[in-house]
Amino acid sequence: PLSQVKEELSFILAHKPKVVRFIDRTYNDNWQRGLAIWQFLMEQDVDTLFHFEIAPDFFNEEMFEFLQTVPPGRFQFEIGIQSTFGRTLEAINRRINPKRVHEIVSRLADMANIYLHVDLILGLPFETRETFLNSFAEVFAMNPHYIQMGLLKMLPDTPISQEADKYDYSFSVAPPYSVFSNRWLSHEELADLYWFCECVEKFLNNRFFVTLWQYLRNREEAIADIFLSILEIGQEQKLFEFAATQEFLCGILVKWASSRDDFAFIKDILRYDWLRSGHRQFPQCIDFLSEEESFLETRDMLYNKLPEEITGIYDIRSRNRFFKKTMFWSPDNTDLLSLFVEKTGENGVLCFLPERGDDLFRYNKVLAV
Repeated sequence: PLSQVKEELSFILAHKPKVVRFIDRTYNDNWQRGLAIWQFLMEQDVDTLFHFEIAPDFFNEEMFEFLQTVPPGRFQFEIGIQSTFGRTLEAINRRINPKRVHEIVSRLADMANIYLHVDLILGLPFETRETFLNSFAEVFAMNPHYIQMGLLKMLPDTPISQEADKYDYSFSVAPPYSVFSNRWLSHEELADLYWFCECVEKFLNNRFFVTLWQYLRNREEAIADIFLSILEIGQEQKLFEFAATQEFLCGILVKWASSRDDFAFIKDILRYDWLRSGHRQFPQCIDFLSEEESFLETRDMLYNKLPEEITGIYDIRSRNRFFKKTMFWSPDNTDLLSLFVEKTGENGVLCFLPERGDDLFRYNKVLAV
């Protein structure tokens, strides 16, 4: 009963947990009940993140209307897509409509207040290398924030394990029961795709390069081929042996983009995301000549040109602090301003404020003047 659910949640929330997870993947099958729980949670004075496993094909307008009122960072949705290949979905009894899922996930992403975590599984029946990479590309196009691509586990007594011989599965008999091959993927092919998944984990599932991925998504580029190219360069530079710092990953992306016609623009995108992440100096891979001098010249120019007060940014007393703490940068390509910043002033300068924004990724605030 909802009364008992609310009572137990109140008891849990009194301890101020950082995260509470609802682990039924069909949480929203009974949407009225799910909505009532959401409404109750939003009435609580807590900073807890609420994680829900969600069936994307059960959304309706009433749910969307409510979700638009949820503050960023309060709800997180895990959406188990597994694959977009029809034969595979039928074999694992996941009868979803990929087109409908695309519409729902994309709409949730456009709202920009719910963190979206989607799942793909490597090694499912009927899934070839081609269909798996296509599943990845179709999910990437939905614009989720995190794509988890796990290797299939042949857990004992599960339906898939009972059909292991039927599909020629080879797998570990010890935990975690990872598959090695099946009828559609040799061990070598599956291993290659495993490292592809690990590459996506390194480069996509963080807040380092959000603008780059959005740029490529908008251009409808062959994203699986791009990640395969990034993986090849990454393996040459021992990607999986070193810490995946933003600077290290950025250097690999620079090498990948170096042969592209839009290389200069991509470097500006990487600089933009670098400064939004709170850094105050560019790494060598995206540096340019006289960086410090350029920053100082831009700052001095704005100090003389900007008014004594800008509403919501600084007043007379805080003006000097603004110029001391803010990073100033003029992109080489002015398209960056129009594509990713809402308002551009006549100076064409981006101001990266020291304060974090209220968005999902908690980037530093950016002002265009």
